[in-house]
Amino acid sequence: MHLKNLLGAASAAALLAQPLAAQTLRPDQAQFRELYQELVETNTTLSAGSCTEAAHKMGARLKAAGFSDSDITYFATPEHPKEGGVVAVLKGTDAKAKPMLLLAHIDVVEAKREDWTRDPFKLVEENGFFYARGSADDKSMAAIWTDSLIRFKHEGFRPKRTIKMALTCGEETTYAFNGAEWIAKNKPELIAAGFALNEGGGGRLDPQGNRQMLVTQIGEKATQNYRLETTNPGGHSSRPVPDNAIYELADALEKVRAYEFPVHFNDVNRAFFTNTSKMLGGETGAAMTALIANPNDAAADKIVSADPTFHSMLRTTCVATLLDGGHANNALPQRAGANVNCRIAPGETVETTQAALEKAIGDPKVKVTAVPPIRPLAVTPPLDPKIIGPSQTLAKKYFPGVPMTPVMSTGATDGIFLEAIGIPVYGVPGIFGESDGNGAHGLNERIRVHSLYEGRDYLYDLVKLYANAS
Repeated sequence: MHLKNLLGAASAAALLAQPLAAQTLRPDQAQFRELYQELVETNTTLSAGSCTEAAHKMGARLKAAGFSDSDITYFATPEHPKEGGVVAVLKGTDAKAKPMLLLAHIDVVEAKREDWTRDPFKLVEENGFFYARGSADDKSMAAIWTDSLIRFKHEGFRPKRTIKMALTCGEETTYAFNGAEWIAKNKPELIAAGFALNEGGGGRLDPQGNRQMLVTQIGEKATQNYRLETTNPGGHSSRPVPDNAIYELADALEKVRAYEFPVHFNDVNRAFFTNTSKMLGGETGAAMTALIANPNDAAADKIVSADPTFHSMLRTTCVATLLDGGHANNALPQRAGANVNCRIAPGETVETTQAALEKAIGDPKVKVTAVPPIRPLAVTPPLDPKIIGPSQTLAKKYFPGVPMTPVMSTGATDGIFLEAIGIPVYGVPGIFGESDGNGAHGLNERIRVHSLYEGRDYLYDLVKLYANAS
């Protein structure tokens, strides 16, 4: 029975606000906490850490639980010895059932101790939260997947379909080695699967910690950077001329800021806005309904797009993120450039996005170039009832009354590399996060203790459901 049914909403809220250390941990939860702490406290930043070390620590725990050497494969390259990962396999009993893959990245964004309230590489439990870099993104999921395999082995669980797990490095860095990309290209047989479960889904809490909604991520945007550049012979700053490279670049960026890509619906974001319109109601809900009926409804678009998240889910977006230009204080600029970061909606391409930017700028003197790496475009997986159904059924048990909807991510994950080799990737629900994004990529990253433990139980049961399904 759900906690709120036992104690009532007020009593439950009071209990959940306590540090979990003040509550009684089950033995399996205590073991998980130890694993989670070890992973979080292993520095895996690109500058000073080692994903390879973290992968071997998780592999050692798997081996201690009874996995054989043949079940565990470490991978790294000589050029990137600290950016390795691990693949583990729990063999299934039905050779005809396609395997499933549990994916998580173990690298984290950089974190400076002087900027944080607490040491970012020490797990601190305080006021009902775990604080640390990676406590949420994405070591929470990596720890849950590793812990689930250990629990399965201890229980003697024999799944119908083989369960694979891949912990990889490089998701958080654009120009570094990416483990998911490498293994998809070089060792695809290791991760071959009928589908994969990944980050990107979850749940949303309001500022008071009340559950608002659950989402399953189905599809994502593609990330692509473009360089805008203007050039000029330059000259002495005492003799200004109209065709100044910096001014021409500024004019181009003004046009990029003013340009709106058209509304682009697919099965996933159409389902999201259909469901969300019913949950929200009012003017915004009505505008969502109108926009679904007519994507060219400018008035409805204006209302819905007032929310930056909704705006990004409706279309491709491009935004200036870096600037450079000029070479001396007393010289006319010979060159000026800017990086424009685009998030491309499924169904659109790197080339069509570049063409749209060039058309919006309308100035042949502004050179627009796609900046490597040019990654594969996300392939939106189907709204498969064999995936959606079990997650919804289990959510009714764990999170009764909480609405659930598919969602397209406006960010990007390593799922694109798996989808490129034919593995559909789904961002699973289960772990509820704060409305501000848990501080991921920012200062004082955190995750609610209770949310982590209940998410662990939910995902453990969900993997079992998928593993034994036909």
